[in-house]
Amino acid sequence: MTDIPDWNKISPEEAKGWFANRFGTPEKEEMTPRQRVVKSLDLKAPDRVPFDFWGVPETWDSLKKFLKIDDNNELLEILGIDLRVVKPDYTGPDPEVLDDGSFYNVWGSVRKIVKNGSSSYEEYAAYPLAEFQTTSEVEQWNKWPDSSMWDWDSFITKVGKANKKAPYHIRYDIGGIFESAWGLYGLDKFLMGFYVNPKLVCSIMECYTDIFISNFRSLMSKAEHLVDMVYTYDDVATQDGLMISPDMWRQYILPFHQKLNKVIREYDVKLMYHSCGAVRPLIPAFIEELDIDVLNPLQPRAKGMDMAFIKETYGDKLSFHGGVDLQKTLPFGSVEDVQNEVSNLCHTLGKGGGYICTSAHYIQGDVPVRNILALYGQERSF
Repeated sequence: MTDIPDWNKISPEEAKGWFANRFGTPEKEEMTPRQRVVKSLDLKAPDRVPFDFWGVPETWDSLKKFLKIDDNNELLEILGIDLRVVKPDYTGPDPEVLDDGSFYNVWGSVRKIVKNGSSSYEEYAAYPLAEFQTTSEVEQWNKWPDSSMWDWDSFITKVGKANKKAPYHIRYDIGGIFESAWGLYGLDKFLMGFYVNPKLVCSIMECYTDIFISNFRSLMSKAEHLVDMVYTYDDVATQDGLMISPDMWRQYILPFHQKLNKVIREYDVKLMYHSCGAVRPLIPAFIEELDIDVLNPLQPRAKGMDMAFIKETYGDKLSFHGGVDLQKTLPFGSVEDVQNEVSNLCHTLGKGGGYICTSAHYIQGDVPVRNILALYGQERSF
């Protein structure tokens, strides 16, 4: 590998030149980005560990500003990213904006843009189904989206643009069932609903499951040959443990994911599942009962999320995506700290395939550019 520069002192021109020398001709490498990811997710060793990127808008902006570029896809090409997330164009009604500035998003939840000084998020501003008492109220609610609200042909066009330089591994994000559902009802109330009104809360999850299935079938009817992986999610853990018991998860949440995943398994795609926090007690169920291929994001400072143990115990059945610490190393560590962590992860999780290296969640706006460059400029061998 080309000698790694000093990311603390590098100029934008030097950074672009170094990355161009390293990753600028993916079409001439031993493996294409897509081949690299496919082989890794088949639990076989590729030519090197594949890398992915996810960040909040401010992170994209800070990197593009530093590198003096304007295009997101160009940024991914510069950093040597092997995957692309492609979204069809939304063509439905404009979001309804409320008097306080909050708005209904595409999925029916009420959101408001909240800034914390360095990053911004769409936070929940209200829970529109909080006063509902019956399943019929849920089913008749007039804010449910349907698959006609997206231009599925646009997905094909966007994949073509993404693959202009080389074939990349293409992912479609489906959604989260439990999280989307409690976003309409309130988390505390939703969790209590498992005890006091399970039919109601399950009906909300049922509606989202059916929407996600409809959207997925609409996409695959147009672009089955272009989709390599799909992404679903549901956070069911905190930093220190599970939010609900495994038995309750199996009784109330798992069946809806199984219904969705059964449809996904009709197609030749990999299935990535996102669940933050201390999820290790559920990993066997993720494999055997949820039937996933890839687990994200591997939050390294959460209780029990020991990377070596997880790889040794589950690495013959499961691939991993994420792992680079966002709580301490990336925002507060030195360049050397980042480099050491990336190298350790590539060796621990990447050996023999089954790993895509990236941050353990969206890179936040306060992460120094030098540390992001160090992440993506580090040796990618295992």
